[in-house]
Amino acid sequence: MAHYVYILASRPGGAIYVGSTGDLRRRLKQHRMARPGSHTARYNIRTLVWFEEHPDFAAAFARERQLKNWQRTWKIRLIAEVNPAWSDLSPEIPF
Repeated sequence: MAHYVYILASRPGGAIYVGSTGDLRRRLKQHRMARPGSHTARYNIRTLVWFEEHPDFAAAFARERQLKNWQRTWKIRLIAEVNPAWSDLSPEIPF
């Protein structure tokens, strides 16, 4: 079963969130419901700006940990390489 690592953003160059999940559509919906007090709710982080697919949980989790340890500028560069407009990529999520 595929797993995903993803980055959400509030706006281009704004607040970002890195996560991983086995069901990207469901997880994105949870973020957009904005549970009070959560990081994504506090900073209005709702736009899927980057994601990648991994073959299993272990690979996705390892990549998530790697990205969370990256400097912010590296994450911004990663997003800009594939999505320079920081547009919402949710329509591109595979079924």
